[in-house]
Amino acid sequence: MKTIPPETETEAEESDFKPLTAQEAQQWRSRHPPLSVWKVVAGQALVGMLVALVAWVLTGRAVVGWSAAYGALAVVAPAALFARGVLRHKASSNPRAAMVGFFGWEIAKIMLTVALLAAAPRLVPGLSWIALLVGMVVAMKTYWVALLVRPGVRKTD
Repeated sequence: MKTIPPETETEAEESDFKPLTAQEAQQWRSRHPPLSVWKVVAGQALVGMLVALVAWVLTGRAVVGWSAAYGALAVVAPAALFARGVLRHKASSNPRAAMVGFFGWEIAKIMLTVALLAAAPRLVPGLSWIALLVGMVVAMKTYWVALLVRPGVRKTD
């Protein structure tokens, strides 16, 4: 790996980068535990169910609730497939194989989402597309909420 030397003396002096020792890295990892992808997927499923319940209660129509639930399912099922596929091969020592696997599972996730959306009118009688889209969008935005509320996150000023 090539290192790029600083362009000016001032830039070299101002650089405060210091690599962590093994002990410091271990301490950092203990203070910042990784977020489980399965917790995010479970959170998406929970939020999807809540959106479906709220849609049903607000409209008084069960079909609207089922449509919102199906929209959330069109996000959660592909996300679970992707997580399982990527995590199964995450210990790969070959970075190229890991990247190909990542993109392969991403394509599978997209294809499953498209297939679920194409099947929606046949699987949910009286489908409400608006409720389906609301369920999808809210379930997708759960990723951002999970990133913001994970433990050990520093809030910037």
